Parts: sequence; structure tokens; C-alpha cells
Amino acid sequence: MAAAISASENGVRDILLLERDQYLGGLLNQCVHTGFGLSYFKEVLTGPEYADRFVKKLAGVTNVELSLRSFVVRLTKDRVLDYLKPGAMETVKAGAVIMATGCRERTREMVHIPGTRPAGIFSAGLAQKMINVEGYLPGHEVVIVGSGDIGLIMARRFILESAKVKAVIEIQRESRGLVRNVVQCVEDFGIPMYFSHKISRIYGKDRVEKVDIVKVDVDMNEIPGTSFSLSCDTILMSVGLIPENELIEMAGVEIDRKTNSPVSSEVNRTSVPGIFVCGNSFKVYDIVDSVTAQGEVAGRMAAEYLKTVKK
Repeated sequence: MAAAISASENGVRDILLLERDQYLGGLLNQCVHTGFGLSYFKEVLTGPEYADRFVKKLAGVTNVELSLRSFVVRLTKDRVLDYLKPGAMETVKAGAVIMATGCRERTREMVHIPGTRPAGIFSAGLAQKMINVEGYLPGHEVVIVGSGDIGLIMARRFILESAKVKAVIEIQRESRGLVRNVVQCVEDFGIPMYFSHKISRIYGKDRVEKVDIVKVDVDMNEIPGTSFSLSCDTILMSVGLIPENELIEMAGVEIDRKTNSPVSSEVNRTSVPGIFVCGNSFKVYDIVDSVTAQGEVAGRMAAEYLKTVKK
């Protein structure tokens, strides 16, 4: 939304905003906790409140066409997009494309945790959506793997829903989340946090029953004699994010295989002229205010590119 508004403010007069969900706002809609907007709005807002500021601002921009429940299935290097929307498949050729597709979460399979494959293993973001949007409690005794911000926030969220969080397990020697989330979401609730530890095995037939946990050395090797078990019915994976960039890869954009982000010497730019990437799909930011700021930059960059092409 910030990119679309910025492009309009910088002279672009024909803008199409595609959103695959039924609402604008993306992940913000399930982030009911506060902490958003401190930098951009100089206020403390919840995720939905932050998103709503831009929804209302966008509503006043008459040259932006909005298409909800629209899923892009193809993008070419010539900026031709095919997208599905309710009842139709559409094709459009753009003068410039800004991708603000965000990230997806890493899964259990990506961090290679052995054991059975029972129900009860969720990504932290999925569990957040289930509780905050759909009104379901995924489990009652929870172990959280990884100390990313969503995992830390969900530790507190489960406690507030009367579930028990048995532990947060982090393989690194320190948390990957913001200090405020470590303090407010874990330490303030007395949740055990094990650094330099990992889950070595998951047990359970139909549902998760317990996990084995072991300490690791600086080379991530298991230390003999340090293993212990925790019973639980739910495991939350908060082990990092992957930029969602399959479409630009399809268009021939050079991708860094380690990060899945575009190879670029300048923020928001890609190796294919006219295709820009902003926000967490370019690199993972800690706060949404930074994502917004880079979205505005991407809008300006796209507008400048279009002026150059016309000349």
C-alpha cells in the first residue's frame, strides 16, 4: 500500500494493486499486539490499526485500482503478469512492477528435526492466525523452537489463552528476536528459555507427545549427557523467514541462493529493469515501519523508471 501511494504521489497515474487475501494489510491483520508505528506514526499501534491507517489513505487515492483475492501465477522479464481473481484469469502488461510479497516461514523439514510426523506441529505465524483471526487454540502444552519475534510473541499469546508454554528452545547462544519481545513475552511470564539447545527428536503417533532436547557446542554438535525430555502436545516453529520471490525468479531476476532475495547493489532494485522488490521480500526487516519506508522508496523508484523509459 505504501508503494502504491508513493508511486501515485510521484506521478504514476495508472496503478493496479493485487492482493491475494480478502483484506488489505497482510500479516498485520493477525498481529493484535502493540508495538507498531513507533517510528513511522510516532504512536503505539496494533497491527490492524497500523494497516487501517494505510487502507484509509489508499481509499483517497483515486488512480489505484484494487483487486482482492487475486493470485499472480506468472511474471515475465517483460513485466507481463497473469493472475487469477474470482471468476476470471487476467493478463496485464506493466510498465513497472513492484513486488511486496513478504516472506514465508521455515518449516520443521528445513531444520531437519528427526522423529515421527504427528499432528500438532505448526509454524508460529500459522498458530497466530488460528488464535487471533480464526478463534482456535492450536494446543495446550507448547514447546517453541527458535526465538524469532513471532515465536516470542506467540509464547505470550498462548499464556494469555491459558495454555502452558513449557520452553523456548534456541540453537544459537542468544535470541534472534527484539530485546523488548524477549523481556515482555518470555521473561515477564517466567517461560524457560534454553540457549545453545535444540530438539533432537519428536515423539507421537496421532498427536505430539513429547520432545527430546539436547545442548549443543559452538559447532552445533550435540553434547553427550545433556539430553532431557519435555512432554507437550504442540510444537511451534519460529526458525526464520524466507523471502517469497518465486515470481521474480520466474521472470529471470538473479537470486541469492543463500537468502532467496534478489542480488542487487541497491535496495529495492533487481537485475531485471523495471522489476522492483521492497519490504521483507527484498530483505527481512525487524519492524514494519522500515518496511513501509522502503515501500515508499520503491514507489518513487518505479515512478522514476517509468519517466526514464518514456524519454
